Amino acid sequence: MDYSAIIAKENSFTVSQVSTVLNLFAEGSTVPFIARYRKEKTGGLDEDQLRMIEERSSYLTILNDRRDSILKSIEEQGKLTDELRRKINASLKLQELEDLYLPYKPKRKTRGTIAKAKGLEPLAMFLLDNPEFSGTLSEILAQYINPELGVNTEEEALQGAKDIIAEMISESAEVRQFVRETLSNESQLKSVKREDNPLKDTKNEKMKDKEKKDIYQVYSEFCCDILKLKSYQVLALNRGEEEKFLKVEFVFDVEAFHGGIYKTFVKSLTVFEELFKEIITDSFKRLIFPSVEKEVRNALTELADVHAIEIFAGNLKSLLLQPPLSDKIIMGIDPGYVSGCKIAVIDKTGKYLEGATIYPHEPKSRMSESLNITLKMIKKYGVELVAIGNGTASRETESMVAELIKHNSLDCFYLMVNEAGASVYSASEVAKKEFPDLEASQRGNISIARRALDPLSELVKIDPKSIGVGLYQHDVDQKLLSKKLDDVVISCVNHVGVDVNTASVSLLSYVSGLSKRLADNVVKYRDTNGKFNSRDEVLNVTGVGPKVFEQAAGFLRIPGGENLLDNTSIHPESYDAVSKLVSMFNLDLKEKKDSLVMIDFFIKQKGIGKIAKELQIGEPTLADIVENLKKPGRDPREDVPKPILRSDVLNMEHLKVGMRLKGTVRNVVDFGAFVDIGVKQDGLVHVSQIANKFIKNPLDALKVGDIVDVIITEINVERKRIALSIKDALPPA
Repeated sequence: MDYSAIIAKENSFTVSQVSTVLNLFAEGSTVPFIARYRKEKTGGLDEDQLRMIEERSSYLTILNDRRDSILKSIEEQGKLTDELRRKINASLKLQELEDLYLPYKPKRKTRGTIAKAKGLEPLAMFLLDNPEFSGTLSEILAQYINPELGVNTEEEALQGAKDIIAEMISESAEVRQFVRETLSNESQLKSVKREDNPLKDTKNEKMKDKEKKDIYQVYSEFCCDILKLKSYQVLALNRGEEEKFLKVEFVFDVEAFHGGIYKTFVKSLTVFEELFKEIITDSFKRLIFPSVEKEVRNALTELADVHAIEIFAGNLKSLLLQPPLSDKIIMGIDPGYVSGCKIAVIDKTGKYLEGATIYPHEPKSRMSESLNITLKMIKKYGVELVAIGNGTASRETESMVAELIKHNSLDCFYLMVNEAGASVYSASEVAKKEFPDLEASQRGNISIARRALDPLSELVKIDPKSIGVGLYQHDVDQKLLSKKLDDVVISCVNHVGVDVNTASVSLLSYVSGLSKRLADNVVKYRDTNGKFNSRDEVLNVTGVGPKVFEQAAGFLRIPGGENLLDNTSIHPESYDAVSKLVSMFNLDLKEKKDSLVMIDFFIKQKGIGKIAKELQIGEPTLADIVENLKKPGRDPREDVPKPILRSDVLNMEHLKVGMRLKGTVRNVVDFGAFVDIGVKQDGLVHVSQIANKFIKNPLDALKVGDIVDVIITEINVERKRIALSIKDALPPA
């Protein structure tokens, strides 16, 4: 198989582009490295395109191996015809291959194989091969009565032949394709609430709680065209079925399927028409539909998984790329009721200073004591920002902090922080290594504080699946989810770059070319020899050879190092080109302000193409060099709006329909976005209320962390629901 040609044709790439990418992968290059430093070779393919090529190539490799196995198996049976070989070689989907292989696949004992063992296959073939037979069927059937083989009557002979033909129909690739495509396009999926829930009377409190809340109420009498099903509906139906609350089934025109199968398999007039119709009815009900139904449900689930994972990945990327609130003394609070609120203060570098546990809420309700402890710590360390985890008791804690700030006229603000995964981190080996003298319960609050200081550096310490920014993350394909989320983290880390002198092992391990072992070696080297003064010094780390250095160097930053370029994303392989560029215009990198203005001026005057040719580099590389020289050490997260810092809190009772507020997008899902407007309950902006034009996917318009203006359109205090609109808050066109 020519993988490059196939992938290029499927995606409108050139064969050369795909071939180059596959060769780079084979040489050990990573996606971030190729995307940033090999633009000339790939024609500027981005990370998503590169990963798609990588995934499709892996799929084609699996397909090719399976094809070879199938061809070998059929050939060993002596049944491989030229036509069958052609069809198998032309298949580009595993499902198509399996359909073609099905008639030749070794089987367990079935009604069809039992009938064949009784010598009835010739009778089945007679019925198929003699559409114009003019004799009596009884005469033919009589020839196959053989008590020694277990065929005692004409009826038994006919039934055996029917069983053989039923299996032949069910194994026809054309029939299966027809049924699969028709079911996938012309059916409905229906669900009803099961009254025979086997878990209803158990002591499983979790299931009782779910039944009490009736979370599947909307699906208790649900029916939807299969082509109109939303991904979250598919996943909800799957979960409801798995938990025995729902019965899910397809609704379709059975006769239309029977007729279509007849036309597909029989194809011509035959005197055995009524007999074949009877066989088709049996084959469809007993063999074809149960199998294809499972395939179609699996296909729906796969599509839903991919969509849900894409949303999760998009939300995770936005969360990881939130701007750091650097140079602040931060207090982190992990809220709670019975176990209390855990407090931690960190300095501007993230170093842990002091912690405590307070009990302001029920059942202990030591509010006065809690306020005093919190106030003393804020004043002692000059806390500028309080980061509050958004979990249990978060809004009550928010009210306490807002009151504390207001009553004491503190020059301090607070921020709600996504605390998902904080408990996972607190019990992890990473946390134990960082804070060996602290209990697990005292580590989560430190993580919450550090998430405000630098979200990316802190969140990479946690399994991405534990960062709750999606729906149904526990229901989707976990292997696919892990791969996608890891790709997102890798992309974000390398997009931002990593300070090699301060980064943790967790952060370094996501850098292009560095494994966990190599990241650990970098930190050990740093601890032993002091800070790195140049990128070249990384080559002294055990295990870092020329190839690893090539892949990693451009993503490692050394602020204040010997070479200004070491604090940019300019790759060391381009340092000579940079030197020639500045010499070309008699500029000095150390006097960067004036120099950079002049570089822009000269390049525009002389032409980027001509200069790139003189420097013997590509235009994309030259453009990247100039961009980095303009802002050495620039953090790309600076372009993202800073989060809203609050000093006061609203109660739900304060809200009124029509009120205009500013909020922060906390989560984006299929049907809209949840926005924090500073009250206990996040409001929902339905997808129809996001923009004045039609929006199919909310992620096309919003991302986690966006600061948006909203108008309240509905308030339901009893159900604790707030409906918001962004489009109504937009200025008139």
